Amino acid sequence: MQGTMQGTMQGTMNGAMKGTMNGAMKIFILGFMLAVSNVLFAAEFDDVGSLSFKNSGNEAAQSHFHRGVGFLHSFGFKQAIGEFQKAQQADPDFALAYWGESLCYNHPLISEWNRQTPIDILQRLGETPEQRQVKAKSAREQGFVTAVEALFNGEGDISQRRIGYKDAMQKLYAEFPEDDEVAAFYALSLLSAARASGDDMMRMNILAGSIATRLFKKNSHHPGAAHYVIHSFDDPLHAPLALEAAQKFARIAPAVSHARHMPTHIFIQHGMWQDVSTSNQSAYDAAKDLWEPGDAVGDMVHALDWGQYGDLQLGDNEKAKLWITRLESIAKQNKGQEGSLARVRSRYIIETEEWQAMEITDQSAAASLLAAGMSAIHLGDMNTAEQAQELLAGKVDAAEKRGKGAYREGPIPTKVMYKEIAALVSLAKGDEEKALALLEEGIELTGQLPPPNGTANPLKPVHELYAEVLSQLGRFEEAIALFESSLARTPNRSRSLLGLARTYAKLGDEDAAAKLYRKLAEIRKGAQTNDLAEAEQYLSMVNH
Repeated sequence: MQGTMQGTMQGTMNGAMKGTMNGAMKIFILGFMLAVSNVLFAAEFDDVGSLSFKNSGNEAAQSHFHRGVGFLHSFGFKQAIGEFQKAQQADPDFALAYWGESLCYNHPLISEWNRQTPIDILQRLGETPEQRQVKAKSAREQGFVTAVEALFNGEGDISQRRIGYKDAMQKLYAEFPEDDEVAAFYALSLLSAARASGDDMMRMNILAGSIATRLFKKNSHHPGAAHYVIHSFDDPLHAPLALEAAQKFARIAPAVSHARHMPTHIFIQHGMWQDVSTSNQSAYDAAKDLWEPGDAVGDMVHALDWGQYGDLQLGDNEKAKLWITRLESIAKQNKGQEGSLARVRSRYIIETEEWQAMEITDQSAAASLLAAGMSAIHLGDMNTAEQAQELLAGKVDAAEKRGKGAYREGPIPTKVMYKEIAALVSLAKGDEEKALALLEEGIELTGQLPPPNGTANPLKPVHELYAEVLSQLGRFEEAIALFESSLARTPNRSRSLLGLARTYAKLGDEDAAAKLYRKLAEIRKGAQTNDLAEAEQYLSMVNH
């Protein structure tokens, strides 16, 4: 049936178990349980949220198209491709089915994976922009198609084309301000343009967030609304505005691993470490269960990376090591995991302070050099510490030549890591003034980065390290100020809580120290860590 339709998609599988048991039927208990298990598994990976997208596709294309849009809003790109292709098969002239598939090859917030494939997809709809416009049956559909033309067929590099895409979506939004899907995709285009331009990033994020928030209030089960609210407010100042969306998103679209992971962005901003751990375990499980040979492993790796960070804050060191083992297994069959492996191995050493001798070369990742250098300082191995410093200087040069990109090993984080090791080397040599100057420079460099989000970047937050050094030198008031700055950037970060508690204890402020030790003990409850034992001992000693 051709013509304009109002399609509404409800992702939850209803009535998945059809029929009733016939008493005459002989059913083995094991077989029954397996059947139930399979149904539940199917239901778990079926729900992608609820949305309404007016379109001109025929009736047979509707469910596939709406599910495709639902997957797309949650960045379930592979799943979305399959649904959009089914919609095309049901209605070969359905313009929005090709529009949707074309967007699955462009991660709007990271990189353009493949420009040619989207162009090829659009050409399947029509060889020229004019032919494609004819198949878009309304001004609104034509606006969506015009926008992706700017994204994939426009002039300039990907950053320029993303800004062009935003401009096209802005025009469409001005024409259809009450349309939910226009609003959702316009909000996402703002987030994309903000990262592409680097200018007015916060302003565009807030605008995107305001649009997504209005949509979320209108439809609290809309996957794009919840998702884009989280991305818009992923910074320490605005994160409270996204907490409700974060708490709901995984339940809105459990079919997508990214939707299970995404709430973590806001949970980290609130220091909700158990939620960080649980969310990323769920995301990892989904990514692993949905993975097929030939698929990318990005969702699995991303989830285990962030999951490990949460578990380390909780003091669950055994679980933190399990994440490393999992990544090692993934890396054996998938190339390109060297950076991620270096990060999770080095993070474990730095967060647990289980210092160990490490061999390093000019091929070592910056994260490995940081962990090796810090270990060497604590083990009294100045030769290795100075080698790590020298090699990190080379990493800085290489990062500056690359320019922007590779966020966690980009020019600024790499330079901060160099400053950190150089400061510790100087301090070990007795040059306190130089050490503090280097750490001050690290603080200034960190100010050039976007507001903190996600796992610590660099692995050892420079505010925390600077505070630890100042406390060690007996400059307690200055140390307290920096520990508080660290906690303002990442609330409830365990090492900063511990350092601040120790500093207040050194000052003789038992009430302040006890309050912090108590908070640390709550976070670490049940852990087998030295710092939990320290907290409990102090609280017992001062009778708090």
